[in-house]
Amino acid sequence: MSYDFDEVIDRRNTGAMAKDGFRNYLFGGQDPVVLPCADEDAISMWVADMAFASAPAARAAMVDRVERHPIFGYSAVFEPELYDSFARWCDAHYRWRPQAEHFTTSAGIVPALMDFAEIFVGDGDAVLTLTPAYGYFKHSSAKYDRELITCALVEDESGRYTVDMADFEAKITTSPVRMFFLCHPHNPTGRLWTNDELRQMADVCIANEVLIISDEIHCDLLRAGTTHTPLAKLYPDYDKIVTCMSSSKTFNLAGLGIANVIIANDELRERWLDHVSPLVNPLSEAAAIGVFSHGHAWHRDLINYLDANFAYLAEVLAEKLPKAVFSIPDATYLAWVNLAAYFPNDLNLTRYFAETCGVLLEGGDMFVADADGHVRLNLACPRSVLANGLDKIVDATNNFAGLRTDSVANPPKV
Repeated sequence: MSYDFDEVIDRRNTGAMAKDGFRNYLFGGQDPVVLPCADEDAISMWVADMAFASAPAARAAMVDRVERHPIFGYSAVFEPELYDSFARWCDAHYRWRPQAEHFTTSAGIVPALMDFAEIFVGDGDAVLTLTPAYGYFKHSSAKYDRELITCALVEDESGRYTVDMADFEAKITTSPVRMFFLCHPHNPTGRLWTNDELRQMADVCIANEVLIISDEIHCDLLRAGTTHTPLAKLYPDYDKIVTCMSSSKTFNLAGLGIANVIIANDELRERWLDHVSPLVNPLSEAAAIGVFSHGHAWHRDLINYLDANFAYLAEVLAEKLPKAVFSIPDATYLAWVNLAAYFPNDLNLTRYFAETCGVLLEGGDMFVADADGHVRLNLACPRSVLANGLDKIVDATNNFAGLRTDSVANPPKV
């Protein structure tokens, strides 16, 4: 391995949400949370950015831009380099190349989700998504008073999820659904939807004139040997699929605020461009071009390291928490673990692990619906950090189970 993913980097006092911003995001509005350690010593396994140094190709590109041109005024994408590098990346990884005239940018996928709910969904219309779900599918719908309708995924005994197609079709045909937020690969479960599953969902949407927003931000974070198929690739002659991708998750550039939004339909794209700002951060643009052009080797090593982290997690759970239900996900660097055998459904697991062992993670209640008893763990961290965090999670889980057995009437306050 050419890159050092074992390096532990101190992110304190850098404005990092993972270290300095967790209290408001995870516990805002709740009673004060008391950790068993100083805040800066808590183990961060929650927010979906990496604890690894960002890809060298990004840093080199930004340094080059700073040294080559010392002006950072209002900037927009005028040259084709960003599209060209992105299109080459897509061609190499997915055998799919979006058309240049369909290519637009956004300040990030989350801002784009907000804009989609405002621009493409009218008053009285609804948005559909699969649950458990990324919280901002709900937040973006709520921001503009759009009803969010959910279709619960089905979890099997191994922890693998599938779509309840009968429920999916019923929700679309009996409700005023006008937009479907598809997460592909899915966050938090890590499912990489098969071509057959994608076609089943898309065909129902097409038949009912439902716009599909395909959030594919995790599409590069696959287990070795798997392949991602962009939904739009399956429907080259259909233009009501909006594809969202970004360098941010893949190369740990989330703070730079740039994403790619592919809108094939001319009328929808014009409405989008009339609404969003055309400005971009020139350093963000340089970084994205840098990684799409020169980040392949780093990306390959990253995938190998993440695969080993997932294998380690599976081994620890099998040995030390045998009642946990976990399936290594097809994609993402996020592990979705079912701990329902150890905890009651109404327990706030985010708060429990923070207060009991100083591990910051996201419990199921943060994922819209249908997630009781689950936790999401960010495995994009050095192995030593992962091992330390898992040791604490295992001890806290087994201790709670023991306390429940000994004094069920007085469970620990959380």
